[in-house]
Amino acid sequence: FGEALEEAQRGPIEALTAVGAPKSSIFIKGYWPQVKPAFWSIALFRWDINVRESAVLGLVGAGGIGMAMDSAMNLFRWDQVAVVLLTIFAVVILAEVGVSAIRKRVI
Repeated sequence: FGEALEEAQRGPIEALTAVGAPKSSIFIKGYWPQVKPAFWSIALFRWDINVRESAVLGLVGAGGIGMAMDSAMNLFRWDQVAVVLLTIFAVVILAEVGVSAIRKRVI
């Protein structure tokens, strides 16, 4: 995020500062239009990774759906393992569709 802010063109920001605009207006009208695509891209990328990693973290004992899958595998409940895997698959697909739709709108 910091790199995107550093790469913003200084012209609009200096102009807003010169006319005495408040800091919130400088950010909203000077920085935000320039950094919005980078911010959204980074945030959506991290969210997508977090959705995918949540299952893996559960397998190693951090809780969540991965832990449910681990418990089902330890008890040889393959029907439950299949349900958990299908649920993970569905959530990842829905997250990917959602992220793609947001990227098309915002970026």
